[in-house]
Amino acid sequence: MERYGLLGQEWQTLQGNHEQHELNALLIKLGCLALSVAGLASGLSPAWIAFTILLCWMQEGIFKTYQARLSDRLLNVENLLKQPGSLEPPMQLHTDWSASRPGGAALIGGYIASACRPTVAFPYLPMLLMLGLGRWLAWL
Repeated sequence: MERYGLLGQEWQTLQGNHEQHELNALLIKLGCLALSVAGLASGLSPAWIAFTILLCWMQEGIFKTYQARLSDRLLNVENLLKQPGSLEPPMQLHTDWSASRPGGAALIGGYIASACRPTVAFPYLPMLLMLGLGRWLAWL
C-alpha cells in the first residue's frame, strides 16, 4: 500500500510542476510581448527586438521540453497506478530520464522541435512577421 501512496504523491508533485511550467510559458510570452512593445516605443533597432523575441521563443521551447519530460513520467505513473502487480518503484523521474537522455546535439534538437510546435510558436512567429512587415513597409 505504501507504494501506491508514493506513486500518488509523485503524481501530485509532477502534476503541480507540469502546470507550473504552463504558467512559466505564459509568463515568457507576456514578458516577450512587453519587452517588444517597450523596444518599439523606445525606438530600439528592430534587429535587437527580433533577437529578444528569438531568445524568448527558445527559452519557452526549453521549458516545454522539460514539461514534456514531466508529462512522460506522469503517464508512466498513471499506468503504474492501474497495474496493482507492478514492481516498478516510484520516484524515478531522473533515473528514467537519465537512462534515455539524448546527447548534446539531439538535446538541442529536442529544444528546437519543442519551439516549433504551434502552441509554442504563437505569438513569437507572428510578432517576428509583423516586425519584418513593419520594417519592409518603412523601406517603401
